[in-house]
Amino acid sequence: MLNDIHFVLSHTTHPGNIGAAARALKTMGLQHLKLVNPKDFPSAEATRRASRADDILANAQVCNTIEEAVTEAKLIVGTSARSRTLPWPMLEPRELAEKIANDPAQRPVAILFGTENSGLTNEELQMCHYHVCIPTNPEYSSLNVASAIQLITYELRLAALAQDQEIVVAPPIEDEGELPARSEDIEQMFDHWQQVMEHSGFYNPLKPKKIQMRFRRIFNKAQLTDSEVRLLRGYLAAIRKYESQ
Repeated sequence: MLNDIHFVLSHTTHPGNIGAAARALKTMGLQHLKLVNPKDFPSAEATRRASRADDILANAQVCNTIEEAVTEAKLIVGTSARSRTLPWPMLEPRELAEKIANDPAQRPVAILFGTENSGLTNEELQMCHYHVCIPTNPEYSSLNVASAIQLITYELRLAALAQDQEIVVAPPIEDEGELPARSEDIEQMFDHWQQVMEHSGFYNPLKPKKIQMRFRRIFNKAQLTDSEVRLLRGYLAAIRKYESQ
């Protein structure tokens, strides 16, 4: 289970937080760290704060975009301390850990963390199936990104240890097309969807309102499978073909 979870830090400004994140992962038996456009990495400060978790830093994957970092993920979770304009399905860390433990078909998993000052952008959060929120003191909810990672990794480890004590028999998968779709395939489908919306006149990119966001929420709630993505792409292609006649 733990080997299927990837922690993604987007635009981290302080290298010490990258090192502390690596240390948090290693103490709980996780190893996959991805960095999206970090301000300062590699860094001596990151290595110092990692405190013998150098291997996590050495193997960290540096990406140019969030899309690149989550391309293989089947479940994407964004960390959010604030309520957003458009509500999104929310989980607490323990609920998230149990969900990951109990549903192997939803792996690999990507858990996203934003900048230290403002967190994930709305665009990044819209890519997520769920948002995870740590129930901190509402009068003082400020939590360092590495501390947040430590709390979430702790819950993940507890869930993994509990799973190891049980005999878990995964149900046979008769149709590979019923497996959850990869993030990359969903993004390509969504781009296709948007092109058809624009071409049909349903969507005006100059006056977007919240149409894109609402459709993203629909698709993320549905947790599309490979076959469903192919079905939607075929339907969209048929619409474009009909419009061109």
